[in-house]
Amino acid sequence: MSTDTERKVLIENLRELPAQLRAAVRGLTPAQLTTHYLAKEWTVAQNVHHLADSHMNAFIRMKILLTEERPPVKPYDPDAWAALPDGSQLPLEPSLILLEGLHARMVVLLTAVQPAQWERVAVHPERGEISFDRSLQIYGMHGIEHLKQIAEALAAAPA
Repeated sequence: MSTDTERKVLIENLRELPAQLRAAVRGLTPAQLTTHYLAKEWTVAQNVHHLADSHMNAFIRMKILLTEERPPVKPYDPDAWAALPDGSQLPLEPSLILLEGLHARMVVLLTAVQPAQWERVAVHPERGEISFDRSLQIYGMHGIEHLKQIAEALAAAPA
Protein backbone atom coordinates (compact mmCIF):
# COMPACT_ATOMS: atom_id res chain seq x y z
CA MET A 1 0.00 0.00 0.00
CA SER A 2 1.32 3.43 -0.92
CA THR A 3 1.89 6.13 1.66
CA ASP A 4 0.09 9.47 1.42
CA THR A 5 3.35 11.05 0.26
CA GLU A 6 3.82 8.44 -2.47
CA ARG A 7 0.25 8.98 -3.64
CA LYS A 8 0.76 12.74 -3.82
CA VAL A 9 3.80 12.19 -6.05
CA LEU A 10 1.86 9.83 -8.34
CA ILE A 11 -1.05 12.26 -8.56
CA GLU A 12 1.39 15.08 -9.34
CA ASN A 13 2.84 12.90 -12.13
CA LEU A 14 -0.66 12.69 -13.59
CA ARG A 15 -1.20 16.43 -13.19
CA GLU A 16 2.05 17.23 -15.04
CA LEU A 17 1.86 14.61 -17.79
CA PRO A 18 -0.20 16.55 -20.37
CA ALA A 19 2.21 19.52 -20.33
CA GLN A 20 5.26 17.24 -20.37
CA LEU A 21 3.85 15.29 -23.29
CA ARG A 22 3.00 18.46 -25.22
CA ALA A 23 6.55 19.74 -24.65
CA ALA A 24 8.05 16.42 -25.78
CA VAL A 25 6.29 16.54 -29.15
CA ARG A 26 6.36 20.29 -29.78
CA GLY A 27 7.86 21.12 -33.15
CA LEU A 28 8.25 17.55 -34.36
CA THR A 29 7.80 16.93 -38.06
CA PRO A 30 5.22 14.47 -39.40
CA ALA A 31 8.11 12.10 -40.20
CA GLN A 32 9.41 12.31 -36.63
CA LEU A 33 5.94 11.58 -35.29
CA THR A 34 5.13 8.63 -37.55
CA THR A 35 8.40 6.81 -38.15
CA HIS A 36 9.16 3.52 -36.39
CA TYR A 37 12.70 4.29 -35.26
CA LEU A 38 12.90 1.20 -33.07
CA ALA A 39 11.88 -2.24 -34.28
CA LYS A 40 8.61 -3.51 -32.80
CA GLU A 41 8.00 -0.21 -30.97
CA TRP A 42 5.24 2.31 -31.54
CA THR A 43 5.82 5.62 -33.28
CA VAL A 44 5.87 8.81 -31.23
CA ALA A 45 2.31 9.54 -32.40
CA GLN A 46 1.11 6.07 -31.42
CA ASN A 47 2.56 6.58 -27.93
CA VAL A 48 0.63 9.84 -27.56
CA HIS A 49 -2.64 8.33 -28.79
CA HIS A 50 -2.08 5.26 -26.60
CA LEU A 51 -1.80 7.47 -23.53
CA ALA A 52 -5.16 9.02 -24.35
CA ASP A 53 -6.71 5.58 -24.89
CA SER A 54 -5.15 4.03 -21.82
CA HIS A 55 -5.87 6.89 -19.46
CA MET A 56 -9.48 7.14 -20.65
CA ASN A 57 -9.83 3.48 -19.73
CA ALA A 58 -8.08 4.07 -16.42
CA PHE A 59 -10.35 6.97 -15.49
CA ILE A 60 -13.51 5.00 -16.29
CA ARG A 61 -12.16 2.00 -14.37
CA MET A 62 -11.37 4.22 -11.37
CA LYS A 63 -14.88 5.66 -11.32
CA ILE A 64 -16.42 2.19 -11.61
CA LEU A 65 -14.13 0.94 -8.85
CA LEU A 66 -15.28 3.73 -6.55
CA THR A 67 -18.97 3.12 -7.24
CA GLU A 68 -19.32 -0.67 -7.56
CA GLU A 69 -18.30 -3.64 -5.44
CA ARG A 70 -15.51 -5.77 -6.94
CA PRO A 71 -16.23 -4.73 -10.54
CA PRO A 72 -14.73 -6.71 -13.42
CA VAL A 73 -12.03 -5.00 -15.47
CA LYS A 74 -12.53 -5.18 -19.23
CA PRO A 75 -9.12 -5.74 -20.84
CA TYR A 76 -8.26 -4.47 -24.31
CA ASP A 77 -5.43 -4.98 -26.80
CA PRO A 78 -3.34 -1.77 -26.88
CA ASP A 79 -1.43 -2.88 -29.98
CA ALA A 80 -4.68 -3.40 -31.90
CA TRP A 81 -5.94 -0.01 -30.70
CA ALA A 82 -2.65 1.65 -31.77
CA ALA A 83 -3.10 0.21 -35.28
CA LEU A 84 -6.58 1.73 -35.70
CA PRO A 85 -6.76 4.96 -37.76
CA ASP A 86 -7.27 7.20 -34.71
CA GLY A 87 -4.18 5.66 -33.14
CA SER A 88 -1.94 5.73 -36.19
CA GLN A 89 -3.11 8.51 -38.52
CA LEU A 90 -4.78 11.20 -36.42
CA PRO A 91 -2.94 14.46 -35.70
CA LEU A 92 -1.80 14.67 -32.07
CA GLU A 93 -3.85 17.67 -31.00
CA PRO A 94 -7.12 15.80 -30.26
CA SER A 95 -5.29 13.36 -27.97
CA LEU A 96 -3.29 16.13 -26.28
CA ILE A 97 -6.46 18.11 -25.61
CA LEU A 98 -8.22 14.99 -24.38
CA LEU A 99 -5.38 14.25 -21.93
CA GLU A 100 -5.44 17.81 -20.58
CA GLY A 101 -9.13 17.62 -19.70
CA LEU A 102 -9.01 14.01 -18.61
CA HIS A 103 -6.08 14.53 -16.27
CA ALA A 104 -7.67 17.65 -14.77
CA ARG A 105 -10.68 15.52 -13.86
CA MET A 106 -8.58 12.56 -12.77
CA VAL A 107 -6.55 14.70 -10.37
CA VAL A 108 -9.71 16.08 -8.78
CA LEU A 109 -11.07 12.56 -8.34
CA LEU A 110 -7.82 11.15 -6.95
CA THR A 111 -7.24 13.96 -4.45
CA ALA A 112 -10.72 13.32 -3.01
CA VAL A 113 -10.25 9.57 -2.47
CA GLN A 114 -10.79 8.61 1.16
CA PRO A 115 -8.34 6.30 3.00
CA ALA A 116 -10.57 3.21 2.92
CA GLN A 117 -11.25 3.68 -0.81
CA TRP A 118 -7.60 3.00 -1.70
CA GLU A 119 -8.24 -0.62 -0.67
CA ARG A 120 -11.25 -1.12 -2.97
CA VAL A 121 -10.66 -3.94 -5.45
CA ALA A 122 -11.52 -4.62 -9.08
CA VAL A 123 -11.06 -8.03 -10.68
CA HIS A 124 -9.02 -8.38 -13.86
CA PRO A 125 -9.61 -11.66 -15.74
CA GLU A 126 -5.86 -12.23 -16.27
CA ARG A 127 -4.26 -10.40 -13.32
CA GLY A 128 -6.75 -11.07 -10.56
CA GLU A 129 -7.53 -8.46 -7.91
CA ILE A 130 -6.25 -4.93 -8.46
CA SER A 131 -6.68 -2.37 -5.70
CA PHE A 132 -7.46 1.28 -6.30
CA ASP A 133 -4.07 2.05 -4.78
CA ARG A 134 -2.38 -0.27 -7.30
CA SER A 135 -4.25 1.44 -10.14
CA LEU A 136 -2.81 4.77 -9.04
CA GLN A 137 0.67 3.23 -8.90
CA ILE A 138 0.30 1.87 -12.43
CA TYR A 139 -1.11 5.00 -14.06
CA GLY A 140 0.93 7.45 -12.00
CA MET A 141 4.04 5.95 -13.65
CA HIS A 142 2.55 4.95 -17.00
CA GLY A 143 2.94 8.34 -18.65
CA ILE A 144 6.53 8.66 -17.47
CA GLU A 145 7.36 5.34 -19.11
CA HIS A 146 5.86 6.50 -22.40
CA LEU A 147 7.72 9.82 -22.21
CA LYS A 148 10.89 7.72 -21.95
CA GLN A 149 9.83 5.64 -24.96
CA ILE A 150 9.25 8.81 -26.96
CA ALA A 151 12.68 10.14 -26.00
CA GLU A 152 14.29 6.81 -26.92
CA ALA A 153 12.53 6.76 -30.30
CA LEU A 154 13.63 10.29 -31.09
CA ALA A 155 17.20 9.53 -29.95
CA ALA A 156 17.26 6.60 -32.39
CA ALA A 157 16.16 8.83 -35.27
CA PRO A 158 18.76 9.42 -37.97
CA ALA A 159 20.41 12.82 -37.69
